[in-house]
Amino acid sequence: MVLPMRRDLRVPQSGTYEIDAAASTVRFRTRAVFGLFPVRGTFGIGRGRITVADAVENSAVDVTVRAGTFDSGLGRRDRHVVSADYLDAAEYPEIEFLGGRVTRAATGPAALQGELTVRGVTRPLDVMVGTITQDGPRLTVEGTATVDRYAFGVTTAKGMTGRHLKIDLAVEAVAR
Repeated sequence: MVLPMRRDLRVPQSGTYEIDAAASTVRFRTRAVFGLFPVRGTFGIGRGRITVADAVENSAVDVTVRAGTFDSGLGRRDRHVVSADYLDAAEYPEIEFLGGRVTRAATGPAALQGELTVRGVTRPLDVMVGTITQDGPRLTVEGTATVDRYAFGVTTAKGMTGRHLKIDLAVEAVAR
């Protein structure tokens, strides 16, 4: 059953769901070389939990992405991005998102409001929730977000590397 998060539709069963890292995807897209060339790739999820509250507005998400799993399909670029020049995965191996408030408009997607921490810098981030599918104990959530890397102090190669990353999420979780 697919449940778009509009005000007039039901939300998934309340409870705690552990994110299945192997079945979940975090995809990104940006542009490089003065915005001329698209760059696409993925990150791997380390761990996470979704808590669906009885009052959906109080639902929460705690998820960790492994910074060293940046994969754009080009090894040289990937090694550079996980280096101290960009993500500094050796010093900051985890990227964390803590979401703690869901807002819903009469139409359109719900917004999961939270905080993203990259390289020890925490900034607000809204994840727009597209759909939620529940099949027994399994929950699939799809969403999108836009991350401004400059807001996190990742400013290497201004102009050569895209400033904004468009993030597409397909997260699967299982009830505990």
